[in-house]
Amino acid sequence: MTRNGIGIRTAQVRPERLTGQIHVYDGAGKGKSQAALGVVLRSIGLGINTPSHANRVLLLRFLKGPERDYDEDGAIAALQRGFPHLIDQVRTGRAEFFGPDEITAFDCVEAARGWDVAKGAIASGLYSVVVLDEINPVLDLGLLPVDDVVATLKSKPQDLEIIATGRAAPQKLLDIADLHSEMKPQDHPTAKALLIDGIEIYTGAGKGKSTSALGKALQAIGRGINHPGSTRVMIMQWLKGGSGYTEDAAIAALQQSYPEVVDHQRCGRDAIVWRNSRQELDYVEAERGWEIAKTAIASGLYKTIILDELNPTVDLELLPVEPIVQALLRKPRDTEVIITGRCQNQPSYFDLASIHSEVYCHKHYANHGVELKRGVDF
Repeated sequence: MTRNGIGIRTAQVRPERLTGQIHVYDGAGKGKSQAALGVVLRSIGLGINTPSHANRVLLLRFLKGPERDYDEDGAIAALQRGFPHLIDQVRTGRAEFFGPDEITAFDCVEAARGWDVAKGAIASGLYSVVVLDEINPVLDLGLLPVDDVVATLKSKPQDLEIIATGRAAPQKLLDIADLHSEMKPQDHPTAKALLIDGIEIYTGAGKGKSTSALGKALQAIGRGINHPGSTRVMIMQWLKGGSGYTEDAAIAALQQSYPEVVDHQRCGRDAIVWRNSRQELDYVEAERGWEIAKTAIASGLYKTIILDELNPTVDLELLPVEPIVQALLRKPRDTEVIITGRCQNQPSYFDLASIHSEVYCHKHYANHGVELKRGVDF
């Protein structure tokens, strides 16, 4: 059978890789740190359902000092309280932007402190995932020696997953990466002309679209925990029916503690849908998901709404475009909508995006026959 169109891999039982990979997310577009947070959410979810301590995450954040609060802090703190054996977070550096002409001794000391933590964590064997958030600009600024970082990452334990994020990743780091996704910003004059705000789209062939949306959801959930009543989050996922998605357990744990903050829905069959293998149930499930999403958008009850894999659902012609355009045009001004997924033809609602990151695939281990990994890829 010839497969046409867009197919989304589901969480069906399949072979799973054991060897950890080095991921790099860079580029001028939005979604890099969010992708790292999405991996954190998935990894914690995997650990919740796994009795051993084999799924521990270190979230090490450069250039994001502890004196500043971040939206995701509330959600991470809640997960740490419930599952202290699954996540550690360390922040280093100043919590403000600075250029190469503004580097201070403090910046150098803080970068070195963070790298000491990273090296110890990598060598310890205690972690399944180590996130080096914003290490790319640290290297670009010369705050750490690139050769030292590259040598340490190359000698990491075989099963350890490394996530490096931030703009301006040095070529030596890209050379050893198993996955390199570049977030490129796309401009939509229509959105600017109509003064439309709060619509974000993540698309493209690279890894990081749904992962970034999950990171965005974690930030919004954290904001709702830290500031009760300020936000409520809806996560709607198409083409991802069935079970086995590791983020579900972490989201469910947050729902149990904070039922007023987050709602989560899935629709679709537990199967990959191609254009020439569509079934009646695919249309029914897509429409069911849209009815839920449309109501959430119009209600004003939700300040953050994730429409995960809506793009391929439209690309497969399981949903019409115009009702989506109209719903987005009528959304409350303070409601943000995040739309994800690859598509062969950009639907007209892309013109309404105030933020649009095209995720380019420069490298992906899956293209070399490497299996995906539960808790990282799904």
